[in-house]
Amino acid sequence: MPAPRTVLITGAAGGLGTLMRALLPAHGYELRLLDLVPIDGEPDAIVADLGDKDALREAVRGVDAIIHLAGISLEASFDKILRANIEGTYNLYEAAREEGVRRMVFASSNHAIGYTPRPLPGDTLVPVDVTRRPDTFYGLSKSFGEDLAQLYWDRHGMETVSVRIGSCFEEPTSVRMLSVWMSPGDGARLFHAAISAENVGHTVVYGSSDNTRLWWDLSSARSLGYEPQDDSEPYADKLIAEQGELDPAKPEHAHIGGHFVTDPPIWPH
Repeated sequence: MPAPRTVLITGAAGGLGTLMRALLPAHGYELRLLDLVPIDGEPDAIVADLGDKDALREAVRGVDAIIHLAGISLEASFDKILRANIEGTYNLYEAAREEGVRRMVFASSNHAIGYTPRPLPGDTLVPVDVTRRPDTFYGLSKSFGEDLAQLYWDRHGMETVSVRIGSCFEEPTSVRMLSVWMSPGDGARLFHAAISAENVGHTVVYGSSDNTRLWWDLSSARSLGYEPQDDSEPYADKLIAEQGELDPAKPEHAHIGGHFVTDPPIWPH
């Protein structure tokens, strides 16, 4: 299919949404923005909650694809996760189905497999079909989102690329992040590939740059046409000097999910 012109970004005021607002137009997209809060400099952005089904119907109407970034991005109580990440994602899929939107890009997370042991040097990279082992209610909600995407493909023919995002920042800030970092530029390239690739059905991919210390297999992302151009290795010496190498005897260093398996950061709102 040709690259769609109009893409809705939910969670457009967040960290990743802000990065993609700046970078995706260069890939040929007109963006429609939605968030729970107003977005500075974006007077036309839609301010709505994922529980507002009428607002979601209006937001998705006429778009070619949706990049779903909205929701709680840290750990929280199950009730909060249920409303924002589980019910909210369902509401968005239903609105998209009702309005005939055929392509979704779902921001899943590495925390859907957070209790998976990280590979050591020389080990096989973690495949996308590894058993999901969420490390938090947050990670559990991302597992739900992947299953919901599969259901909507099987039942309704709505295609989704579920992107298990590592960490998307201007530069990595920890030794762990050297393995899971996705540069903003590579993030835009991956989202573009996820929107524009043909016949994706429901495809699960890992979201990261082509890092020297990579933990997971990027082959399903590359099959979409993703060509990562960045690597975290230039930041490695500085971060290791400051923080030391990862210690496999520590649970937070031994698992994909990092400190989410031992002391997850709590959503502050």
